[in-house]
Amino acid sequence: MTESHLIEGVAAPLPIANLDTDQIMPKQFLRGVDKRGLDQGLLYDLRYDGEGKTRTDFVLNRPEFVDTRVILGGANFGCGSSREHAVWGLLQFGIQAVIASSYGEIFYSNAMNNRLMLVTLDEPEMQALMAAANGDEPLQVAIDVETMKVRAGHLLFDFSLSERHRQMFLNGWDMVGASISHSSQIDAFAQNHWRQQPWLKDVARITRDRLDCNAGGGFASNIAD
Repeated sequence: MTESHLIEGVAAPLPIANLDTDQIMPKQFLRGVDKRGLDQGLLYDLRYDGEGKTRTDFVLNRPEFVDTRVILGGANFGCGSSREHAVWGLLQFGIQAVIASSYGEIFYSNAMNNRLMLVTLDEPEMQALMAAANGDEPLQVAIDVETMKVRAGHLLFDFSLSERHRQMFLNGWDMVGASISHSSQIDAFAQNHWRQQPWLKDVARITRDRLDCNAGGGFASNIAD
């Protein structure tokens, strides 16, 4: 990734429809208390056999795909459970983007909130990319988030993205950062709300102060008695 709006690198074809989050990040790698080491679990059952030996024929284990930055996925990529670990594992492995024709809804939100770019293309466009990726040389892909274009060799495709997600990626925001970017509008809304309904402002604090005062007075009276 050479610029904040540009993702460039080798694209690995993974044409598996309905690849779910259980496959992307198996359950045995969810036992930690933090995010570290999830790259080791990414697609574990596809990368390794039942004895833990490397499957040399799997695309991400092949030497020419060691620097993969983009995955070309099958339809409904990331369906299944809501585990955010699947997104964290992809990022830790070095994957910066996935291109597919459709995604699991929760996976999509988790990915975009963590700055893993998900590009949605039509199925014929995906088939063209898959064919190019299965050529003699690894396919180099460039995703321009600013112009919302994907370039791979002679192929050039447009994609769409919500403006919120586009701005989050371009500015490096998570959900908190995106909310903070609207601070002035939030403040203006709050001020207008209190002007129109002043009796609602600080209700919890006022009630607590009254309760504290009453409790203190009752306690003092009991001592005096």
